[in-house]
Amino acid sequence: MTGLLDRAAPRSRAGLLFRIVPPGLYAGRSHVLVQRAFLVNRRAWLSVVSGFFEPVLFLLSLGFGFGRLVTTVAGPGGPIPYAEFVAPALLAASAMNGAVFDATYNLFFKIKYARVYEAMLATPMGPVDIALGEATWALLRGGLYSAGFLVVMLGFGLVSSAWALLALPACLLVAVAFAAVGMAATTFMRSWQDFDLVQLFVLPLFLFSTTFFPLTVYPPALQVVVQFTPLYHAVELIRALTKGFVGWSLLVHVGYFVVMATIGVMVAARRLGRLLTS
Repeated sequence: MTGLLDRAAPRSRAGLLFRIVPPGLYAGRSHVLVQRAFLVNRRAWLSVVSGFFEPVLFLLSLGFGFGRLVTTVAGPGGPIPYAEFVAPALLAASAMNGAVFDATYNLFFKIKYARVYEAMLATPMGPVDIALGEATWALLRGGLYSAGFLVVMLGFGLVSSAWALLALPACLLVAVAFAAVGMAATTFMRSWQDFDLVQLFVLPLFLFSTTFFPLTVYPPALQVVVQFTPLYHAVELIRALTKGFVGWSLLVHVGYFVVMATIGVMVAARRLGRLLTS
């Protein structure tokens, strides 16, 4: 009996040490940060859901307003009504906007002013937990915008295929990729003025990534540039799903965002570790 107690004592001390001393980079506790974000934002739900209305207003003004002046445009499988061309692009843009702005402005405030993450690193959480937790919360917020807008598309009859059910998971993938890159970029920012660069990045993507015009209207050299942008891949992926033109080529778009999310999380975790432990 004494021998068993002697062997159990080191194990219990090791378990206590693991709970007290923060492990390396990852402790499997990213869900705790998501719970915290939910508790903080439950009383500010209006600011969370307000981002849903922007793409709806764009759809009403351009998709149906300007769309009366445009009969059809080139889409997946042939000419389609302009509203059906714009709506999937706005769905992709809503996922991007919801993820980027939550993963940049909020993250910067928590790092520079609230010092939230310094307190978290005094617990068993590590930088990778923080990066994954923030990316998950941004994913949920972007997914909320996307789900609401997809319901609006269904209400207006802008979805013509059952493949559109996969549009929501696609939007979640887009959201987590943009959130990861947004977090990584935020770790390099020094002041609020640097956030002008976020607008400088997001606004051209929104305007030129075949959101409102088909790729063929651009000069050949500019077409190549557009095809490398992330929102272009998001728009093409979701537009194909909502129209039911599904093929192996869509895996290229999926792979693009998997790589984008992986690199973003890795860079964000490494940078957070340096910023918060130096």
